[in-house]
Amino acid sequence: MAEHGIELKGSSFTLSVVHLTDHDVGRVKRLLAEKVALAPAFFRAAPLVINIEKLLQTPDFSALAQALRELELVPVGVTGAKSDEARAAARAAGLAIVSTSKAAVTQAPAELKEPPAELLNQPGTKVHRGPVRSGQQVYAANGSLVVLGAVSNGAEVIADDSIHVYGPLRGRAVAGAKGNESARIYCQQLMAELISVAGHYQISAGLQGDNWEQAVTISLAGEQLTIDRL
Repeated sequence: MAEHGIELKGSSFTLSVVHLTDHDVGRVKRLLAEKVALAPAFFRAAPLVINIEKLLQTPDFSALAQALRELELVPVGVTGAKSDEARAAARAAGLAIVSTSKAAVTQAPAELKEPPAELLNQPGTKVHRGPVRSGQQVYAANGSLVVLGAVSNGAEVIADDSIHVYGPLRGRAVAGAKGNESARIYCQQLMAELISVAGHYQISAGLQGDNWEQAVTISLAGEQLTIDRL
């Protein structure tokens, strides 16, 4: 219902989640800085959820949120808080309490095609054989990435040049991580949570059109991502 220029609607967005195993803010900041340096254009001003379910004590949320902002990240919430005290501390630091759930999805795998030998043998190309599982990140520095398998939900593949996925792409794909605007993403089945080329990105909700679940190539034209069938 819209009233006085305001309309509230339910929606869904793709958010990055940082899983903490250390409550020391300084160490967390150093480790995150290394991750951000891999793809600065992608992470700049990215919203972030903090998962603390593996921590044995409540971190200093105010100091943690400040450290994330200094890395140009935007902390928006906390998940995995097991006690009322932890949830109260998160709220006091201006962070939302976020609930997560996982739905089981059963889907027949796409028939895999063999990549050309010249692609596999190209200098600087990193080849990952097998699936990229949820929570896993594969990064190809200063070159392209070839994945011989599926990229699962919650997984992330990053390359400074192009990404070739010989299987379903369900997670995140970040090509041209250091600003290469000629980088491309190729996949046999587009079902991605997020795609990005040289810092220009699009999330799942905007991808679910005619090219959804199809074999596609994704490139950057000006300031817009374009998706073409293979």
